[in-house]
Amino acid sequence: MGERPTRLHVDGFGFEDNNELTVITMLDESHLVCFVLDLAIFLLQFAKFFCIVTGGELFDRIVEKGSYTEKDASGLIRQILEAVDYMHEQGVVHRDLKPENLLYYSADDGSKIMISDFGLSKMEDSGIMATACGTPGYVAPEVLAQKPYGKAVDVWSIGVISYILLCGYPPFYDENDANLFAQILKGVLNLFICPNLF
Repeated sequence: MGERPTRLHVDGFGFEDNNELTVITMLDESHLVCFVLDLAIFLLQFAKFFCIVTGGELFDRIVEKGSYTEKDASGLIRQILEAVDYMHEQGVVHRDLKPENLLYYSADDGSKIMISDFGLSKMEDSGIMATACGTPGYVAPEVLAQKPYGKAVDVWSIGVISYILLCGYPPFYDENDANLFAQILKGVLNLFICPNLF
């Protein structure tokens, strides 16, 4: 086995529908990354170029580091908030923010972080969002309660990511999704010793 290849990110070899294409073609690429593996779709429908990111996922760096200092975590969260603010100003709700979808531009310690995987994203003006979607540990209570929701679901996910950066483990955890969802709905945090929070 060789080295892990540079991440070219799109789930599968194309798009389930044109939603992801619609979203990423309207956004500036300074905070966002998406690569199309299906060259025909790229040439026919996709007129925007995105840079190749080589720094890996935030998830991998969390696993490597364990937890971040408050200073380091705040720098990362600031970048994520700026990118999400830009998306929200454009009317885009990501709906699946998690460390695996946050990619470092380069392997440098001070590298900027970029958002990827817009497969579940939705334009805010495309109607009421009420679909249960996202990654279980990062999903907001209103999504689980099957209530209409908006941009705040991305902010919830950023809060979960912040907790993980500072503690090294998620605020809600259970092997069983039903139990995990019950914790999220009740706001029952995973409070072990977290030196960076207390």
